[in-house]
Amino acid sequence: MNRRPAPANSRERLIFPLDVDSSSEALKLVDLLLDEVGIFKVGKQLFLHSGPEIIRTIRKRGAEVFLDLKFHDIPRTVARASIEATRLGAKMFTLHASGSTEMMRTTVQEVDQVCRREKLKRPILLAVTVLTSLGAEDLRRIGFRSGLESQVARLARLATDSGMDGVVASPLEVKRIRRECGIKPLLVTPGVRPHAEAWDDQKRVMTPLEAIRAGSDFLVIGRPIRDAEDPVAMAREIIADIDKGLARRRKK
Repeated sequence: MNRRPAPANSRERLIFPLDVDSSSEALKLVDLLLDEVGIFKVGKQLFLHSGPEIIRTIRKRGAEVFLDLKFHDIPRTVARASIEATRLGAKMFTLHASGSTEMMRTTVQEVDQVCRREKLKRPILLAVTVLTSLGAEDLRRIGFRSGLESQVARLARLATDSGMDGVVASPLEVKRIRRECGIKPLLVTPGVRPHAEAWDDQKRVMTPLEAIRAGSDFLVIGRPIRDAEDPVAMAREIIADIDKGLARRRKK
């Protein structure tokens, strides 16, 4: 697997989730933040409410889309769903690394084939490791005994070896993933909050500067921007922190 290019500028590294109840509300946020945010994330809530058309509409606004449906099924089913996500024009989309090597490899192969055959732009294929809402005790309750960080690293290696372009993981595991998987995988990190922001339902959290300095490529940040008195100003603050994190990373 060759490493996909990292984002060229700090704005392109910021992903804003459209976790809202309607297309109209989502598009208001897109219009407000279009010049500040690199990618807008569409998850299950908005996708089930608005359907595939919301992806097309956002793209017509000139924005990129991260389709975060976390596919997890038998290999053929996930591969077919991934082909449709590719045809929709999603810049990136997710499936669960725990779905198996075969599931990921089959998906990569079939997406590559359809992109060549139909001359489509190849999306970034991301494998979800362990949700940032889960802590060590949560994993123990569902039967994982090796420890949270070890489980994340194991799934990241599996995804990288299966040809996935990147992984989704908490910023607290970024350094371990970089040690064990090298520079190849693109790292997308939720669980990122500016200073003084509530952690909400996230349990493994860092600031934007810390996450970028640790080695993250993309940051998923929603509520701190959406709930800010001035969302545009908050997005710009976060981008400034990303700039600082990149500068410090380069000095290492």
